[in-house]
Amino acid sequence: MNYGFVKVAAAIPRLSLADCKENANQIESLVAIAEGKGAQAIVFPELCLTGYTCGDLFGQQLLLDEAEIALMQILNNSRQFDILAIVGMPLMQGGALFNCAVVFQHGKILGVVPKTFLPNYREFYERRWFAPASDLQESSVRLCGQTVPMGTDLLFRTSDFTFGVEICEDLWATVPPSSRLSLAGAELIFNLSASNDLVGKADYLKSLIAQQSARCLAGYIYASSGNGESTTDLVFGGKAYICEYGQLLAAAEPFSGSGQLVISEIDVEKLQAERRTDTCFAAGAAAERRTWRTVPAETGTALHEFTLTRTYETLPFVPKGEALARRCREAFSIQVAGLVRRLGHTHARSAVVGISGGLDSTLALLVCVHAADTLGLSRKSVIGVTMPGFGTTGRTYQNALALMRSLGITQREVPIAEAVKQHFADIGHDANVQDVTYENAQARERTQILMDIANETGGLVVGTGDLSELALGWATYNGDHISMYGVNAGIPKTLVQHLVRWVADGNFSTISEETRVTLYDIIDTPISPELLPADEKGQIAQKTEDLVGPYELHDFFLYHMLRHGFRPAKIFFLAAQAFRGAYTEETIKHWLGIFLRRFFQQQFKRSCLPDGPKAGSISLSPRGDWRMPSDASAALWTREAESL
Repeated sequence: MNYGFVKVAAAIPRLSLADCKENANQIESLVAIAEGKGAQAIVFPELCLTGYTCGDLFGQQLLLDEAEIALMQILNNSRQFDILAIVGMPLMQGGALFNCAVVFQHGKILGVVPKTFLPNYREFYERRWFAPASDLQESSVRLCGQTVPMGTDLLFRTSDFTFGVEICEDLWATVPPSSRLSLAGAELIFNLSASNDLVGKADYLKSLIAQQSARCLAGYIYASSGNGESTTDLVFGGKAYICEYGQLLAAAEPFSGSGQLVISEIDVEKLQAERRTDTCFAAGAAAERRTWRTVPAETGTALHEFTLTRTYETLPFVPKGEALARRCREAFSIQVAGLVRRLGHTHARSAVVGISGGLDSTLALLVCVHAADTLGLSRKSVIGVTMPGFGTTGRTYQNALALMRSLGITQREVPIAEAVKQHFADIGHDANVQDVTYENAQARERTQILMDIANETGGLVVGTGDLSELALGWATYNGDHISMYGVNAGIPKTLVQHLVRWVADGNFSTISEETRVTLYDIIDTPISPELLPADEKGQIAQKTEDLVGPYELHDFFLYHMLRHGFRPAKIFFLAAQAFRGAYTEETIKHWLGIFLRRFFQQQFKRSCLPDGPKAGSISLSPRGDWRMPSDASAALWTREAESL
């Protein structure tokens, strides 16, 4: 299986200006290499059979004839290949010369696409030699003994994907042809280009391609001329980019001096999922009235074993490098802004938050403190309540106290053990039976305390549960599942520790050194609900990830299931790639099954979530991103996971 991926290539041959036969040899070589690597489609630069910088030589019949002979050579020598190829050449039609892209496969020309927009400014002078596509009089052309469709209204369709073609300047137009091609159904756009190099131009071009791929919800494969073009007035360094929905997957090394082949895989299934859920895209497609001609093509992957060369991050919610600091600042700012608005709207006199000494409650408290500072309120309006119970350890208890003290908030301590024991006696539960009742009674007792303190102080209870816990249902219904505003509802577990570290690293300037030291120790503390007694050494005995599985796996599953709608088999395939060496496939399969069962079983908790801000690309709010029946069957998903 290829799981919806299409392997594509962008080629930059070493050019021999005006030597069509040699150019054909270079193209053939790269086609053969790409075919051997399992590429399903390959695109070459603009006018690659002749060279882009031939100037007035385009008026020479010999050059035009030799270009067609060179194409014939390529067709004859590539008949045995399955790969779809796109090359550029000048082509006469109806008394005019057009700058064209020729699409072929198995020695057969599938179609010819002329360039729509011809630059005729600054260093460009294309209208001296070529006519724009709007001047085309016929819908077909005779080329290499074949009569084939010609025009800008061509869509090429295989059983797995549909693609369209545009040429260089077309991309720079106000409304590029690729926009309409995408609305008409093209998931992939191939661009044959000859863009000369200027200082700063490469970054702009890369951004332009990425943005167009995002705007079109498409894959964009771009190849531009390199070494061999004339350097009389310009230099062509050779650029090739493969982008998918705004993400750069692969790029050529500019000014390499030799031919290059850039290969990656476009996830067409992902693109289709994005289009399926993006109502604006559907509306645009419905408004597109142009009539298109569809040209059939073959997928041609049967003889090749699919291999994935692109990589996937193990932590899709946690970017790397400088992007992580930006992500933390944005997420924290969203949390604070949401709480500031809620406190102001409700005229709350306090924000009440339960402090366990763990990561989630720590992040919620930091948000509360920053919200109070933003509103110009005393930090004493933030009421932190630590509620030690049967499983509370000395480490988390002392960290809770130190954190509240160092932040200067109002500090409350309400032990719950005796109250819970009384509750056990009231309902006739044996306190020695450490079952779900034993655990949930503690969570509900804590929630009752927080709610009553909020009523007492004219405030609201700030929830601490995070996105990952909501996905797994790792919360007590009508216990820590409930609050008056859940500031962490949009924050996945794998990002929480980075947010806390971001604050500890000095990005929240009003914290003391004591707070900073405490935060670092909280980050290093194992994740636990602390509902079962500590071990004989007083250490945490109940570790969440031992029970429900590694959060890094669950966040990976959550992201790809909700963000892209991937099925279990594909999620497993991607996870096996991303976590190779960290987890065995058996381990990944086990926790994927757990994730799916819990995700479906625990929807009833998500159906009545309190308000909370969406911070990233995924939300589980029943009023926002995720509306799912609480009684939906998980059978389809679990059966596929079990069959892996």
